[in-house]
Amino acid sequence: MAKVLMNGNSAIGEAAIRAGCQCYFGYPITPQNELTEYMATHLSRKKGCTFIQAESEISAINMVYGASLAGVRAMTSSSSPGISLKQEGISYLAACELPAVIVNMTRGGPGLGSISAAQSDYFQATRGGGHGDYRTIVLAPSSVQELADLTYKAFDLSDKYRVPLVILGDGMLGQMIEPVEFSYEAPKEPIIRNNALRGAKGRTSRIVKTFTSNPATVEEINWSLFRRYQLIKQEEVVWDTFMVEDAQLIVVAFGIAARIAKGAIKSARIEGMKVGMLRPITLWPFPAEKVREVANRTNYFLVFEMNMGQMIEDVQLALEGAGEVSFYGRTGGVIPTPNEVLRVISRLYYQKGLK
Repeated sequence: MAKVLMNGNSAIGEAAIRAGCQCYFGYPITPQNELTEYMATHLSRKKGCTFIQAESEISAINMVYGASLAGVRAMTSSSSPGISLKQEGISYLAACELPAVIVNMTRGGPGLGSISAAQSDYFQATRGGGHGDYRTIVLAPSSVQELADLTYKAFDLSDKYRVPLVILGDGMLGQMIEPVEFSYEAPKEPIIRNNALRGAKGRTSRIVKTFTSNPATVEEINWSLFRRYQLIKQEEVVWDTFMVEDAQLIVVAFGIAARIAKGAIKSARIEGMKVGMLRPITLWPFPAEKVREVANRTNYFLVFEMNMGQMIEDVQLALEGAGEVSFYGRTGGVIPTPNEVLRVISRLYYQKGLK
């Protein structure tokens, strides 16, 4: 199949349609508006599919809640402050064991911040974000092709485990244009889950709710979710490595920061520095075991993020003191260059006496 040039936001939209997304509910916010525009143009033309530009982010996530209850594949998207407004709805989805795909094309913050790319929503995505004991699967693409591939995969994962799933991109990935190939076709028939609420004719009525006055019932729901999260941690961890076999310094980066770091690492290798990279693709579940495995080869890690240092906590927890972790980041929407990261790598490499 031929490749086409698309921006990241549009690639997400096309992949979602091919994955069988029937309902998209969104609200405009930069830098993800092209995704909403794409779904308005293309999803709304498909028979049996629904596009709605909601009156607010809160309305959009609750429309996703209703569509998921009806058993169809549903999706919403936004950027940082808009995702904050959706958090209560995401918690409701988790409590009712409902799948949904939520796309966050992160921008600089806190507050309204800037419309430039950032990675400052890592905590929000990987720690649940809303209230209560719950988790979301979090996928972190680093290219337009990966945005498409992971979006397609996201619907299957969300349905499989009946949990909301977050695709954590950023404004740079959403706007950049790259060749992308769609090797998957849209399903010929709508995908309807067998536990959907679509009328009770011929069966006992089902009731789905998030409130009970019995604390023991809520506790059992939480333990049931916990067991599912443990299974996800066993089965769905994904990562990528680059030149780690002989590396004395490992850069840990995700998303667009990993693209920037890769360029810096290539230059470092030309200068004779043995540097490699570990890139988490699932931010939750985090590839802790792989981090520990890499620590058998070197004690030195550099976490590079476009924030004030959020993933560094997961790297430190994974290492359990088995490695020395340094950090470099830019925040607020400032996008560093590979040469800037190379200078940080060089300084750290020679400070530690690595050869």
